[in-house]
Amino acid sequence: MGRHNMPDRRSRATAADPQRPGPRRRMVVIATVLVLSVAGSAAYVVGADWLPFTGKCEDDAVRIDVIASPDMAPALRETATYARDKEVRSDGRCMDVRVTARDSSKFADYLRTEDKPGSYEVWVPDSDMWVERVQLQGDESLLTPTGNIASSPVTMGMVPAAAKKLGWPKKTYSWAELAGAATQGDQLRLGAADPARSASGLMALAKISASAQQAGGEEAQGQIAATAKILAQRTSDSDAQALETLARDNSGTEQGNPRRNQALIVSEQAAFKHNASAPAAGKLELFYPKDGAPELDYPYALLDEPGQTTDESRAALRFMTLLGEEAGEDILASHGFRTGRGAPPDTIVKAAGGSSTQPVTNASAEDLTTKQLQETLGVWTITVQSARVSVVVDVSGSMAELVPGRGLPRMEVTKAALTAALSQFTNEDDFGLWEFSTLLEGSRDYRELVPTDRLGKHTGKGGTTQRELLTREFSKLQPVPNGATGLYDTTLAAYKQALKTHVPDMFNTVVIVTDGENQDPGSITRSALIAELERLADPDRPVPLIAVAVGPGGDRDELDQVAKATGGSGHQVDDPAQVPEVILKAITAAAQASAG
Repeated sequence: MGRHNMPDRRSRATAADPQRPGPRRRMVVIATVLVLSVAGSAAYVVGADWLPFTGKCEDDAVRIDVIASPDMAPALRETATYARDKEVRSDGRCMDVRVTARDSSKFADYLRTEDKPGSYEVWVPDSDMWVERVQLQGDESLLTPTGNIASSPVTMGMVPAAAKKLGWPKKTYSWAELAGAATQGDQLRLGAADPARSASGLMALAKISASAQQAGGEEAQGQIAATAKILAQRTSDSDAQALETLARDNSGTEQGNPRRNQALIVSEQAAFKHNASAPAAGKLELFYPKDGAPELDYPYALLDEPGQTTDESRAALRFMTLLGEEAGEDILASHGFRTGRGAPPDTIVKAAGGSSTQPVTNASAEDLTTKQLQETLGVWTITVQSARVSVVVDVSGSMAELVPGRGLPRMEVTKAALTAALSQFTNEDDFGLWEFSTLLEGSRDYRELVPTDRLGKHTGKGGTTQRELLTREFSKLQPVPNGATGLYDTTLAAYKQALKTHVPDMFNTVVIVTDGENQDPGSITRSALIAELERLADPDRPVPLIAVAVGPGGDRDELDQVAKATGGSGHQVDDPAQVPEVILKAITAAAQASAG
């Protein structure tokens, strides 16, 4: 993300000011103010809309600037209005509170890059993850977390027509099951805010991953990448923009606009707000996953607390304590937020689209560690960024052998699998095709059939796109009678070509699909190949090899040794139909390695 211009922080009392306590005394002040409840009066400002003070309040108000996530900002504004109307004071002085709404990820990015808080005393993002991100990558002294003021579980909402198809409200699902139901076929269009910018999007994707891993099995291991690929086609920059993508009526959900989503990863509070104004057919009904919903937890953090005056920090904390009192909690609840007093009110759950038959009280973010979130973000980044993939397919004679239990030649199943794998990539991805055996072109064991290029690009041949050209070339692949497996020379040549044509900001990889060990006695040796790959590997131009051994003749250990020299991995499948899943699994592994 780029830098963002922020207002200059207004002048503070200097460190030499005898009226300002030092940092150690300030911690006592914070602890003291948190338990105080001081009645008085307050004034409130939002943007340029000033509410005028009267009498001595006008001359003696403590000004506090709060920057908050867009979903929380309206509740804070109403609380500030309440404080003014009821004459709530901090140490006998009025509080002049301004509330500015700003996306949490953008302000976190600003704090990381600028190391200054602008003109604000308080930050209320939608999740602790943004505070942690700033503290890990920026100046930790910029933030003093003082607690959390509200929460809202992250759920999956659906318009009524879609929810009914999945058995709402009686049928419950895990995150993995919900993701599977929402990503199979085109019957249910699922949207989300970009997990790189949205806490709800990232937390949901992390829960889908954890849920799939807990379920176990090879299919589960690749589900996060598959879900990320599908979500990438329907992500919005923010949670508010994601809500704008929802279908508004039955014609949009069943017959009409394919750009309208029927399901959405959404917080309970966002659904609460959406349902307040949506037409009946466009209201959300919520699935609360039975394996727990992560929570947005709205931390309240002082910005540059050592640089604040005592009056400023005490007023900022007094405003926080007001949010924890009955009046403040009532305001938060009226905006759809959960507060710390017992179970969530039925009125919130019902208005948000929940049901008593759905799990609504088991929200939990404790099982999502910082490491899990970082890994999930890595998976998302690599999986959804444009990919540049060169597939190198074994066409040796053994590819004509039948696949056990299928009665089809290994090559025929492989061709179908490659076509299926192609469907997992968007038109912005690059894809190319090589074939190899032995002596395919003179002394060379390999041949480039389709140069790697953008899948949506028109090739100039009768309007054919790169995707259509590849599909046609896949169908033409045939085993070479008596052809052997020229694996090593081909691997080296394909890797050199990928390095030469490497495109920055894309996930560059070479996928090798083979059913046998190297059978070319005149080729480079395995040890020499590994040494050469290690020499060529360039961290500034990463090209991990993904090597897939198909059938009993392949040697996974051999392929893994070769692939790891480039930062890639080797895999073994009994059935070529498993190749698409393995490709996604390998991409996931590469993402987790980079994130770790």
